[in-house]
Amino acid sequence: MATSSGNSSQIPNNSGCDEVLMVVDERKRKRMQSNRESARRSRMRKQKHLDDLMCQVAQLKKENSNILSNINMTTQQYGNVEADNSVLRAQMMELTQRLQSLNEILTYINNSNNNINNNNNNYQEDFQINPWNLMYVNQPIMASADMLYQY
Repeated sequence: MATSSGNSSQIPNNSGCDEVLMVVDERKRKRMQSNRESARRSRMRKQKHLDDLMCQVAQLKKENSNILSNINMTTQQYGNVEADNSVLRAQMMELTQRLQSLNEILTYINNSNNNINNNNNNYQEDFQINPWNLMYVNQPIMASADMLYQY
């Protein structure tokens, strides 16, 4: 009877093992399902992060393009301003030289007028002595370009 009781005790043990195995299998199945869900959420987060980064890359490329076009436009404007400044500097130098020449002429004329006023008495006496000695002999001769052309 021991064997039969042993056999009968093994039968419930087998059904108890089956229950334990079923519980373990159920836990394993739930854990696998949970892991699958966790992996799916992780993939979704990763995809969302990737999409966000791609949007950020597109936005940064657009900003980069705008900055580059602004730099090119500013560089072109700088070149134009530099060219204008060069023209203005050349004009300023030319006008400065003209002004200097005019000031020299004015100084010469003022000095000549002072000399004429100081020597006016001498010229009058010379004129009375020698009438061919004119008072304003040293006047510059003015000519224009129109005089050189024959019509």
